[in-house]
Amino acid sequence: MPRTFYALLLGFCFASAALAEPASREMEAALAKSLQAVGNNHLDVALDEVNALLKSHPNFKLAQLVKGDLLMARAQQIKGFGSAANAPKDQLQDLRDEANARLQRVQQQQPVGVPQYLWKMDDAQRYAVVVDTSKATLYLFENVRGEPKYVTDFYISVGKKGTDKIVEGDKKTPLGVYFIDGHLNDAQLEDLYGNEAFTLDYPNEWDTRQGRNGKGIWLHGTPSDTYSRPPRASNGCVVLGNADLKQLGRHLQIGNTPIIIAEQMRWSDAADQAERSELLAAIEQWRKDWASRDTETYLKHYARDFATGRTSFNEFAQQKRLVNSGKTWIKVQLAHLSVFPYPNQAGLVVVNFEQDYSSNNLSNRMHKRQYWVKREGRWKIIYEGAA
Repeated sequence: MPRTFYALLLGFCFASAALAEPASREMEAALAKSLQAVGNNHLDVALDEVNALLKSHPNFKLAQLVKGDLLMARAQQIKGFGSAANAPKDQLQDLRDEANARLQRVQQQQPVGVPQYLWKMDDAQRYAVVVDTSKATLYLFENVRGEPKYVTDFYISVGKKGTDKIVEGDKKTPLGVYFIDGHLNDAQLEDLYGNEAFTLDYPNEWDTRQGRNGKGIWLHGTPSDTYSRPPRASNGCVVLGNADLKQLGRHLQIGNTPIIIAEQMRWSDAADQAERSELLAAIEQWRKDWASRDTETYLKHYARDFATGRTSFNEFAQQKRLVNSGKTWIKVQLAHLSVFPYPNQAGLVVVNFEQDYSSNNLSNRMHKRQYWVKREGRWKIIYEGAA
């Protein structure tokens, strides 16, 4: 077996494998250690490493394949990854893809910046999740005094056909800003979905506006006989190993935790922070203009293609003019504000808050969601409704 067989096949150098985080990347580090031994032509050491890995995780199919190759290498030269006669090509390619994804994760540095997708977290949102589908990685961030701080990350699988879900049954994972809206336990699930699942609010208001449909997008685990699945293996859900999902699940809050699914993680910079400041100022000005009872100035905060449900901008404007004509005073207060830019759609942001409204003839409090869009240098509201 050539010394550089696995290294050349996978295109990696494993000298830095020890930098992997022991908690979140234990399996990748163990796998890389075994393959590093292969690269150094220490096949017995490599077999010992992979045997130790399989002792703790016997259903890790990728490790089983590596072990098979190592055993075959004792009798003959191996010409390829999983080169046993009559091996199913589609399954081998899945395992190659998983090997590449996991080994890329080993080489990644721990994030030190702030994601572009987490402009402002509500104090009650203790954690946020960002999924980078291109790297088969789910990142967990903690809300530390209003700033997202990296905690850990996990290997994940997404849809068989990739991302950007459009219609039911397309086997794609949606891209967008979603929230946990339910939890299913082992007794409520088929074995395919693992020990538990967290349901997402797909399709959300923006998906519906764009004509996207489908249902049943979850974070869920793996079957009892499977440690992990290839990077593209689900029907659209985000899939973690059962142990990883159990660890992650301790930090998820139903109705509150944002799950942002993006094609690629992007990090905040000075220009991004300037955009954030502009939007926060626009939200505050919207509040002030509403309270001022200057209806026409207030309405300038709404895009002409604004819609809420079946109500168009013109219908909304007419209703606001009528309602405000009967007001002698208005007070509007906002609390628990969160702001999340939409992935893969520049200039679109999801805003959530608790609205406390009072006037001379009406008072109410509600959770509200808005979608703001930046056009011609100005932020405007394109959707508004109860959250």
